[in-house]
Amino acid sequence: MKKETGRPTQLITRKFAKELHSNFMKYRASIIAKYIKKEDANAVWFSVEELENYIHYIKSKGEKTGYDVNGIRIYFGVYPEQRKYAEKAGLMTVFLQATGKKIRKAAKEGEVQTLALVMDNGDGDISSIEPMNYGSIGRPPSLLY
Repeated sequence: MKKETGRPTQLITRKFAKELHSNFMKYRASIIAKYIKKEDANAVWFSVEELENYIHYIKSKGEKTGYDVNGIRIYFGVYPEQRKYAEKAGLMTVFLQATGKKIRKAAKEGEVQTLALVMDNGDGDISSIEPMNYGSIGRPPSLLY
């Protein structure tokens, strides 16, 4: 049986999405293209399977390494200008990084043998979990929303 999920609170309208993308193309992509002298990527695609697999991986590895994984931070990056990156060389990308809190075991006050989980404050990047990259930037790199 498939788990029912609620409607996400962060949903936006397609109209607002088009406005955001149009603003990116107008205020960022044109400047970047002028500077690097080529059309840059403006979208990155990951399959649902890839994303689900990464989420499962970071939750499992976080649990094994003592972290409560609570999110994914998305960073912008640029591929190096090297042959091995082929058509992606010099283009923008995004990569995903697990975030969370370190869990440490602590004895409850007055009970030496009973342990409770205590989470450290912070939603920082978990450096022991590898980031995910290599989504598809499409051909040509630039897509219109």
